[in-house]
Amino acid sequence: MVEGFDLDSFVAATLAEDLGVRGDITSAAVIPEEARFDGVMASRGAITIAGLPIAAAFFRALDPYATIDVLAGEGERVAAGSVLMRIAGSARALLTAERSALNTVQHLSGVATLTRAYADGILGTGATLLDTRKTLPGLRRLEKYATRMGGAENHRMGLWDAAMIKDNHVAVAGGVDEAVRRALAAGIDEVIVEVDRVDQIEPALAAGATRLLLDNMPPPVLRGAVTLVGGRVPTEASGGVTLETIRAIAETGVTYVSVGRLTQSAPAADIGLDLALT
Repeated sequence: MVEGFDLDSFVAATLAEDLGVRGDITSAAVIPEEARFDGVMASRGAITIAGLPIAAAFFRALDPYATIDVLAGEGERVAAGSVLMRIAGSARALLTAERSALNTVQHLSGVATLTRAYADGILGTGATLLDTRKTLPGLRRLEKYATRMGGAENHRMGLWDAAMIKDNHVAVAGGVDEAVRRALAAGIDEVIVEVDRVDQIEPALAAGATRLLLDNMPPPVLRGAVTLVGGRVPTEASGGVTLETIRAIAETGVTYVSVGRLTQSAPAADIGLDLALT
C-alpha cells in the first residue's frame, strides 16, 4: 500500500510494544477464549480517511480468520457517523489489537483531514500543496502517504533525494552562490535553495539553483520575488503557513506552498470502535 514501507514489521513491532512479555492480561483474564465479537469502526466527525488497510492488518495479525469489511476508501471524505469498517472474530484478538489499530488510523486520518483543509484552501490558485520532512521518527512514509490521501504532493522523502540548501548551509559555505556551486560540482541534479531575502535570488539563480524556496516572506514580498524569478525556476513558499494565510500566499503566483503543520500539528481524527457481543 505504501511504497518502501514494511507493513508486517510495523504491525509486529507495534503489537510487541503493547503486549510486552505478558500479553494482554486484561482480555486473557476476563474474556472467555471462545467468545466472539462483532465490531463497527465509525467516524465521530467529518474526516478524510487514511490507514484503514493498516488498521485491518492489526486485527488480521492476531486473528487471521477474522471477517473484515473495509467500507470507506483511502482519501475519501466521510461524514460524522460513517461506518468505516466492520469486523467479526475472536473477542480476545480484536480487543487486543484495538488500540494499535485505532492509534494508526486516527493519526493518519488526522493528517489526511488537515491536509485536505489546506488543499481546499488553495483550490483554483494554480499552486501545489507540499508536505515537509517534519514527521515523527519512523513514521515518515506513513505520514507522507496520509498527506497524499489528503491532496498534497510529497516533498523530499529524505536527505538523499534532492539537495536543499538552507540558511545554515549558506552560513558555513560562505554564501548562497558558493553553496550552490558546491552542490552542482558534487553531481547533484536538483538543487533547492532557501532564500529569505530578495537580494539572494539572483546569486542563487546565477549559480544554477533549480528551485527557490522563498522562506517566511509575506505575500507582497512573495509576489515581487515571483516576478523577479520570472518563471526561470519553480518557486516554493514556506514558513509559518496557516489555514488563514495559505490562500493569500498561493495567490502570489508561487509554484508550490509547503506546510510543515500537515504532519507536525495534525490532531488525531475522532474514530471509535464499538464491539458488540454476538
